[in-house]
Amino acid sequence: MATKLNPYLNFDGNCEAAFNHYKKVFGGEFAGNGIMRFGDIPPSEEMPPLADEHKNRVMHVTLPIGSELLMGSDTMPGFGNGPFKIGDNTYVSIHPDSRKEADRLFKELSEGGEIEMPMEDQFWGDYFGSFRDRFGISWMINFSEVSL
Repeated sequence: MATKLNPYLNFDGNCEAAFNHYKKVFGGEFAGNGIMRFGDIPPSEEMPPLADEHKNRVMHVTLPIGSELLMGSDTMPGFGNGPFKIGDNTYVSIHPDSRKEADRLFKELSEGGEIEMPMEDQFWGDYFGSFRDRFGISWMINFSEVSL
């Protein structure tokens, strides 16, 4: 099995500043398309309209550090994730090597927990879901046909 684990950090509007600092400290460049913003999300019925002050918040950023990845995003007030709380803003992000393994991990790890986003194909091209397990740990499962 070639599953990868990566830390995923959440911020309250200062993700870009934090990741620019980490990039300065560790070197390198942001992976993929750089910084993805909430304002770049295509409109959909599931996504409520964004306030102008929230459109520039970071939806996702990845910084390769050696052979590992540090990932992060800003939270979005009012999107069901509750108020931002330092100390409760870290996920374990799992990158399985198959869709079938993504489903298995999601089902088994989320059992008895609280699902935030069910496993679904996402507009950015990956198969993704997130939840908090019955022990209070937050997880993201992300299967991509393209490796980072």
